Amino acid sequence: MKSRKFLVWYVKNPENLSPESIVEHTLNYGDWDDVQTLFKILGIKKTAKIFRKQISGWRTNYLPEIKNYFNLYFNQYA
Repeated sequence: MKSRKFLVWYVKNPENLSPESIVEHTLNYGDWDDVQTLFKILGIKKTAKIFRKQISGWRTNYLPEIKNYFNLYFNQYA
């Protein structure tokens, strides 16, 4: 997150973000290169696991189109 601080512009210490927060911000606001970098760091399966846990609750911070896209994407590739 150090090189992509604009993804979490309102956070004082982006280095202290949890993996869950990083996944959410990257999928919601990052570009495809950011997503691919996330997969290289966390792995696609771990990213998918975090994403699925986040969307399983009643409330979610994902944009509807992002939630739909990555739900389909992870069902196909993770």
